[in-house]
Amino acid sequence: VQPTVVQVLCKRNQDHHPYKVIDVTPPPRNLGIRCFPSNMQCGECVTIEDKAYIVSAVTYSYQLRKGKYEPSEKRLDVQSTGRYLLNNYLEMLLEES
Repeated sequence: VQPTVVQVLCKRNQDHHPYKVIDVTPPPRNLGIRCFPSNMQCGECVTIEDKAYIVSAVTYSYQLRKGKYEPSEKRLDVQSTGRYLLNNYLEMLLEES
């Protein structure tokens, strides 16, 4: 039995691609599939449902199909801006101690 594949098309701009977005702040929350530029990087600020988030990780997953690796999922791990700044501050304090 083959799993059902859902295809999401981003129509606003041809350079936008669908990403599965996860808020990794405990407890993790799925924010759905959103369209973003293909060159998303860690540290970028994105707005989802009027809330600002910072990208903490970008993950590309691939599956082997018929002898070739094909893209299967693009995922953004994000944190709220407040949580991101707090984590960076705490990491800085830890490095100084």
